[in-house]
Amino acid sequence: MIFDTHAHYDDEAFDTDRDELLKDMWKNGVEFVVNVGASIESSKKTLKLAETYSFIYAAIGVHPSETGEMTEEDIVWLERKAADSKVTAIGEIGLDYYWKEPDKDIQKKWFERQLWLAGRVKLPVIIHSRDAAKDTLEILKSWKKDKTAGVIHCYSYTKESVREYLDMDYYFGIGGVVTFKNARKLTEAVSYIPMNRILLETDCPYLAPEPYRGKRNQSSYIDYVAQKISEIKQISKEEVLVQTMQNAKDFYSI
Repeated sequence: MIFDTHAHYDDEAFDTDRDELLKDMWKNGVEFVVNVGASIESSKKTLKLAETYSFIYAAIGVHPSETGEMTEEDIVWLERKAADSKVTAIGEIGLDYYWKEPDKDIQKKWFERQLWLAGRVKLPVIIHSRDAAKDTLEILKSWKKDKTAGVIHCYSYTKESVREYLDMDYYFGIGGVVTFKNARKLTEAVSYIPMNRILLETDCPYLAPEPYRGKRNQSSYIDYVAQKISEIKQISKEEVLVQTMQNAKDFYSI
C-alpha cells in the first residue's frame, strides 16, 4: 500500500538492476510510483519508464540546477509531452541557492515559465526549494491564480512556514530525512502538517531513511518513513499509509 510520489529511477544508480528491481516492487507493497524529471534528458527517460511499467507515472520538468541552458524550445517540448496520459505533474521545478550557479535570476525566470506552463496544461507542480525559502514563497504567491495544485518536495523549512503553504492548499513531500536523528525541525513541521496534506516520497536513489541512511534508496523503504510519521502523529502506520495513498491519488488525479 505504498505510493512513492517522487522517485528518480532513471538515475544511473539503477543502471545495473533497474528492471529487476522495478518488476519486484509489488512484492514489497509498492502500488504506484511517480518518476520525476530533472532535465529534458531525464524527462525523456521518465516518459520511457512510464510507458514500460504500468505502475509508474511521469512528472516532467527542469530542476533549477539544470536551467542554465534552458530555452523556449524546451518549454514547447514540455507542453507537447504534458498531453501524454501518464504525465501527472510538471516538476521538479523551483529554486536552489545552495550552489552559486545558475544565477538566481535565471532560476527565477525558468521557475516562473514552468509555473506558467503548469497553469496552461492544468497539471500540479512539484516544487524543489533549497536555501530559497523567501523567494520561493514570493513567486508561488504571485502565481497562485494559475496553479492547479502543488507539493513542496522534500520539505525542509520550519513549522512556521507550513502555514504559508497550507494557505495556498499545498501538499508536503516527506521522505527519509524525517527518520534522521538530527531532524528535529522537520519532526516539528510534520507534527503540525495535517495528515491529508502529506505525500510520502523517496527522492531515490537519494536520502534513504534509517537504517539505510547513506545507501541507495528505493520505494519500499517508505515503510520506515510511514512508521516514523505514525510515531510523530500517534496513529498506526496503516493509517498513515492509507491516508497518504489517498492524498497522492487526489494530488496526481490517479
